[in-house]
Amino acid sequence: MNRLRPPLRVWVWTAATLVVVAVAVLAWRGSDAAATSSSTAEPAAAPSGSPAATLSTAWSGTVDGPPTASVVESGRVLVPAADGVAVVDPATGTEAWHYTRAGARLCGSTAVDGVVVVLFSTGGRCNELTALRASTGERVWYRSVGFRADATLSSTDRIVLATSPTGLATVDPQGNNIRWHHAADAGCRIADAAAGTTGVALLQRCTDGAWQAQLLDGFDGTPRWTADLGAGDAALAGADGVVGVVVDDQLRALSPADGGVLQALALPAADGSAPLQTSVGTTALVWARGTLTALATGTGAVAWTVPAAGLPATAAGKEAATDVLVPEDGAFVTRDLTTGVELARSSAPAIPTGGRTAVVGPVVVVGTAEGRTAFS
Repeated sequence: MNRLRPPLRVWVWTAATLVVVAVAVLAWRGSDAAATSSSTAEPAAAPSGSPAATLSTAWSGTVDGPPTASVVESGRVLVPAADGVAVVDPATGTEAWHYTRAGARLCGSTAVDGVVVVLFSTGGRCNELTALRASTGERVWYRSVGFRADATLSSTDRIVLATSPTGLATVDPQGNNIRWHHAADAGCRIADAAAGTTGVALLQRCTDGAWQAQLLDGFDGTPRWTADLGAGDAALAGADGVVGVVVDDQLRALSPADGGVLQALALPAADGSAPLQTSVGTTALVWARGTLTALATGTGAVAWTVPAAGLPATAAGKEAATDVLVPEDGAFVTRDLTTGVELARSSAPAIPTGGRTAVVGPVVVVGTAEGRTAFS
């Protein structure tokens, strides 16, 4: 018996379908979806307890991606890599979730207001911004951008700041809209910028070799003032409470109102470390060259100063805290925020220098440009 052959049109439809499927598979393999590896997690349990009197190293790891000032968000630790980020458990270092892009380069990452914002380059420029929920790793928003290839990210409450030598841009962390752009002044290049409670501060150097500090409004970019710093060496500490700058061997606290010098303090000789700054309530905390200084934000008056390994942490909210945990030589020391008086001490080995400290229940995490170390 002769078998019936399918009509020609069936062969044509079958061939067309196979072509469509093959094209779809090839397109998917080259797509962003195929290049993206991501996982999600349940939110971290609310931490309980406080650091013990004696701490040991629970875990440590290196940072393979661009440095970030963000250490802990939503109870977990942010660890950048060359192609994305991982968020890990503070007590064990075990990964909770990750987001990576094969073939892409992580330009910068930051965590604020419950989200982790990552900036990727898939070509010449840093051209893709994505926000992920810090507690779970779920994607919140995405947008294309056209930032320079050397752009970096930082943040403060309600502001994500992208910085490059030729300009700044701010992004709403809860949405994907760019609020404003600011170009470097003619003949100047931006060396650093920081978003803080006073606004967005930048440090730029101009063709005559002179340094300038500027303060912009954090939400609309309006320039508030420009302060000339001279032609020596300069570094920006931050924009929390006061605008902190290191000029040669001097720490200067500049007024948020007009850029005037509220306080000028002598520093030891340069040691290669970058200054760091934060604020708690009405106290600005500036770490520079091995010394932590607490300043009144309104006047710049020195409340107290101690030798320290880096920036301190608060166990309570930044506005409600009455004490801070300071990384010092061989211990994390709880000090009264107003007076600096020692209230408690947790001995700890080999505390990294030049980092930002965070407390998650009984765990103390120190984040530096090179890595993360947890103590418990």
